[in-house]
Amino acid sequence: MQMPQPEPSPSIIPGVKHALAVSSGKGGVGKSTVAVNLALALSQTGRTVGLMDGDIHGPNVPMMLGIEGQPDNSGGKILPMEKHGLKVMSLGLIAGEDTPIIWRGPIVGRVIQQFLSDVEWGELDVLVIDLPPGTGDAQLTLAQTIPLDGALIVTTPQDVALEDVTRGIQMFNKLGVPVLGIIENMSEFVCPCCGDRVALFGAGGGEKTAVAFGIPLLGKIPILKGIREGGDNGSPVALTDSEEAQTFRSLADAVCAEMEAQEEDGPEITIS
Repeated sequence: MQMPQPEPSPSIIPGVKHALAVSSGKGGVGKSTVAVNLALALSQTGRTVGLMDGDIHGPNVPMMLGIEGQPDNSGGKILPMEKHGLKVMSLGLIAGEDTPIIWRGPIVGRVIQQFLSDVEWGELDVLVIDLPPGTGDAQLTLAQTIPLDGALIVTTPQDVALEDVTRGIQMFNKLGVPVLGIIENMSEFVCPCCGDRVALFGAGGGEKTAVAFGIPLLGKIPILKGIREGGDNGSPVALTDSEEAQTFRSLADAVCAEMEAQEEDGPEITIS
């Protein structure tokens, strides 16, 4: 007999209007890079944005944003750190850069819950949640703890990645979380010398999967040196006026359009 799933509580993070999960079926597809730059691009639209690093075993968000130090506490709540206009929380800010996180699944789930209930997020238009890869405890805990407005699935074009995307989409469908669309990262390599474009990991995979599930392909992000450099030096490319930054701004517009469409198609899901 299947046990009933607990209903997500809207009171866990009062003041947050929308919660958006960024997920991937497998690691190594650039999910955190997408989450960081997407959060920044969303904030550039005038929205107040938070970024929760739920990738407990690989908390890279502090490095990507150039955040140092540890968060303060006030009134029994953890205060998120702020950088580039984002409110940010990550286990990397608490455990330190070089500390390995050797935890079993249930502990990871409890940390996710604490990041939601014990952090003073304040008033946010959007909370972007960077999830660990796969279909495990973190995803289940998140969906059971708060009402999610939607999930974004990050993938690369090759078949082995797309096979895992299918599992991720089916997981969110079973959890009742709308999948807003697919983001195809590393869609092609752009030569910095001549500008030639090469589909190193194949082509058309994102479109094919999107059509199969009846969801949109929200954007295709090429392999560009500036994107990698921005994540390494703590100054993400979305902060610049480059072509790479415009890719993420276009992605943010597409995500906002899908969130608005979800609200029009059904009752508005807010966390307030």
